[in-house]
Amino acid sequence: MGTDFTGISLEPTLSAKDIIIFLIVMAVIIGVLIVVNAAKKGSSKGGKSGSSGGGFGGIFSTFTLHRIARNIGLSNPQVKMLDFVFKTDGVTDPEKSIATPALLDRHFRRAYRVIEQTSGNDAEVQKRLALLFSTRNLLESSPIGAISSSKQLKDDTVLTITHGNEKFEIAVVSSKEDNLIVETPKTVLGSHVKIPRGTRISVLFFTKSNKGFSFESRIVGYGSTQGIPTLMIAHSNQLRFLSQRRFRRRQSVIACFMFLVYVEGSGKKQRLIVDKRRSNGSIADISVGGCSIKTMSPIQVGAKFKIEFTQRDTNVAALGQVLRTNRTGMNTTIHVRFLRVSQKSMNIINAFVYEYAND
Repeated sequence: MGTDFTGISLEPTLSAKDIIIFLIVMAVIIGVLIVVNAAKKGSSKGGKSGSSGGGFGGIFSTFTLHRIARNIGLSNPQVKMLDFVFKTDGVTDPEKSIATPALLDRHFRRAYRVIEQTSGNDAEVQKRLALLFSTRNLLESSPIGAISSSKQLKDDTVLTITHGNEKFEIAVVSSKEDNLIVETPKTVLGSHVKIPRGTRISVLFFTKSNKGFSFESRIVGYGSTQGIPTLMIAHSNQLRFLSQRRFRRRQSVIACFMFLVYVEGSGKKQRLIVDKRRSNGSIADISVGGCSIKTMSPIQVGAKFKIEFTQRDTNVAALGQVLRTNRTGMNTTIHVRFLRVSQKSMNIINAFVYEYAND
């Protein structure tokens, strides 16, 4: 005796809820495929451009940029400026650019020129340039792109080694050997100092991008390179990143005038009086934080000066205070901290230091 299945459906019945869930899942899958395809197209365009990018590289590069920006501590306006800098130069790999000072400067130099050429009035130009340089300075002092081993040191990098209470400045001869080869330290009279083998020393240095590092090492021995007495120091893979230098500094020879500044009154009635008499000097190095000036005039530590010089056919002025002085023969080198600088003067100094304004 058989069973009659006539009129009974063998297909499972889908509820309205099941259909909605199915459609949502399909929409998500299609959306992901569209995003991935767009990212691949952006990447291929960037490869064809021959630079570090060609278009900003889509959503994944944006995520990378914001992650890096948070780690560095950029403000929202600075993040927007960095985004503008990278878009201006077609960057698709922000991590690589931030870790490569030369590449980063190329992007910022182009953005600097675009801002100068396309912004509105001078006040707007100066405001945008100030934001550009504040962003660049923060990237300058960040540990991103830092070296991790003394084997990465460039030849001629100046090291400051500390042995007991004595400090010596010596240059790297070669970092490619089993040990770090450096110049033999000398006394102020020029005679070589021989530190015993095995002695522990501390080493401090700054890279060309002004990132500071220190490490502990020991004296391995002595030798000679091309007839020059050298010292061998043990390599280290434990470099500590320092952040003493907030701003990039550039060597220079810039004529300047200095006017002594007096403080009159106290509290709200305090005012600065600029002496009309001036002293001549030459700026030996400069950053937006201060400068070193060589002069033959007697200068006291703590003295306040108005400093004037010309850069790019524009007068630059700053109020500074002398932190310390070094006397060498007839000349005195004074180390000055800037107390007050106008936004425009600060932008001009930054453009000079980063070499963005070079023709």
